[in-house]
Amino acid sequence: MSPLPPTCGWRALAAGVLAAWLATGCALLPADNTAPPKPATAAASDDASIDDSNPLARLAALVRKGLPTTPANEAAATAVTAAVAPSVDLVIDAPVPLRTLLDKYLDLSRLRLLRSDEVLEDSELARLVAAAPAQARDLLQTEGYFTPQVTVQREATAPGQLPRVRLVVVPGAQATVERLRVDTEGELSRAQDAGDSAAQAQVKALPAAAKLQAGSPFRNADWADTKQQLLARLRADGYAGARLNGSAAEVDAETHRVQLLVVLDSGPLYRAGPVLVEGLNHHDEATVLNLAGFHAGDALTEARLLDYQDRLQKAGLFERATVSFDPVDGTAAATPVRVIVSELPLQQATVGLGVSANTGPRASFEHTHRRPFGWAVSAYNKLEYGRDNQSWTGDFYSHPGEGFYRNLLGVQISRLRSDTDLVFSQRVRLGRTQDTPRIERLYFLELLRARQSDAAGTQSAEAVSGNYHVVWRDLDSVLLPTRGITLSLQGGAGQAFSRQAKDGPFTRAYGRLTGYLPLGSNWYGQARLEAGEIFKADGVLVPDPLGFRAGGDDSVRGYGYRTLAPKDSAGIVRSGLMLATASLELAHPVSPNLPAVWGAVFVDAGNAVDRWADYNIALGYGVGVRWRSPIGPLRVDLAWADQLHKFRLHMSVGIAF
Repeated sequence: MSPLPPTCGWRALAAGVLAAWLATGCALLPADNTAPPKPATAAASDDASIDDSNPLARLAALVRKGLPTTPANEAAATAVTAAVAPSVDLVIDAPVPLRTLLDKYLDLSRLRLLRSDEVLEDSELARLVAAAPAQARDLLQTEGYFTPQVTVQREATAPGQLPRVRLVVVPGAQATVERLRVDTEGELSRAQDAGDSAAQAQVKALPAAAKLQAGSPFRNADWADTKQQLLARLRADGYAGARLNGSAAEVDAETHRVQLLVVLDSGPLYRAGPVLVEGLNHHDEATVLNLAGFHAGDALTEARLLDYQDRLQKAGLFERATVSFDPVDGTAAATPVRVIVSELPLQQATVGLGVSANTGPRASFEHTHRRPFGWAVSAYNKLEYGRDNQSWTGDFYSHPGEGFYRNLLGVQISRLRSDTDLVFSQRVRLGRTQDTPRIERLYFLELLRARQSDAAGTQSAEAVSGNYHVVWRDLDSVLLPTRGITLSLQGGAGQAFSRQAKDGPFTRAYGRLTGYLPLGSNWYGQARLEAGEIFKADGVLVPDPLGFRAGGDDSVRGYGYRTLAPKDSAGIVRSGLMLATASLELAHPVSPNLPAVWGAVFVDAGNAVDRWADYNIALGYGVGVRWRSPIGPLRVDLAWADQLHKFRLHMSVGIAF
């Protein structure tokens, strides 16, 4: 037996068998006599060209759409199509959303197509026509139309034409929610009656979790969602066994108002008991327990469990972490919390290549040891070598302790070249850090030494200082934010020493506020304000890295990196004592098919100076492209520098492997 030709296969063979079977008059599928799905849960067909209401018609469409074009397939499609025929010409005169609903679920609509061996009797058509108004009113009520006017009539047609039925719908006003009342029973209700402020706040906040609010259009689907949302909110608040005890929707058809009532039985409030940890091989159980953020007896709310899980995943020790509990009867007062972790490798190395308009191409090597010498500390080392920047960073920090604090010892040596100078610096930090989902804190003592070399010569300075840094975030995504605010504040005070200038005390302050806001129609806005100042006596020289400079990718685009700063009499740029910059950016996806690629327009302004009286705004503006990659936004910008009257390309991209 010769093999099938390349254009044939099992699907073509099956289609041929299907065509032969249909040719004998055998019905492959039974007539669709099932009741329509409830409109509250009905979903639109994935393919509007396929009629879900008749299985034979759908099969014909699938044969055409899903099988290769062969004579056998065409024969199958023709046979299937010939097996059904229109029986009624139904015209529905109603607003589009309601017309779609009625066209899908009315018996008249669903039985428009019959098999060729079936005949729609006139008496059956008369029965369907008589039943259509009541069916239509029932369907319209699910969308909140309780006083519709529905008329149906058979229209005269010429001999040989299909009987025509016209359904006319005047829906009237859609009912709206006048009030949503939520009653509770069980432990939550008893705590509320006893004057427990937390319980009273929970009950008061419940209605806000519902989809249907006062003034909302009433729909059955939204009413079902509302009940589930209220139940989910109660369970998220620690009442994991909560259940729906009853609900009612009282409709006033004359005023088109609906009164809603939901009764929830909270069940017991589940409180934290022992924390059971699984999956540890190298690290201490105390590290996992220190990240819990709650104590025995605290309510096991969804937010507490998710925050705990988030802290574990961000601790830098675990690849995965899950936190859960089983709401078992009798354990509510002290429920065991189960924590399952999967540890990261003890050592990890990363090699990276990148390029930036600020410092040019670069290569880097990073190494992390999560328990050197068996100590409960992590050691992080990074060596970076680039065209304009060479540095080594070494951080040693303890595993999280009580209050999420870590002790930190950090060392950094760097050599940074700009267009006009070279800065070589060394710093040592000793302090503590605290990381939470919204706030990062860093307290440290710092010893800093810097040497600046330029065409005018070399000067050096040292400083010892105490510092406090805090970062506060309220973002929809830390990696790719589109809505929210982030605020960074830095403050420090210390003593400066120099052989070329006077010794003396100084104070440093810095702040950076960035906001993100969706603007509708897939437009996204971003704004930034930045300011800083060093307070010191005249003649006191602080190390150059403590000063301020503007210009570059994350500052004022259009200008070189760190080039916007005071210049001495020889035209050499030095770090300034004061800084103020601002930025506005508007972005939009370039195509619906490329939602991760955005085009942007922006304007930046700012400068760094030694006296506010000398402050002049350097303006830069232009266009750019963003790729919102899984590792963060990668940017390419073309900016015009208003002071320099020329364009500058800014690019920031990196690949790690």
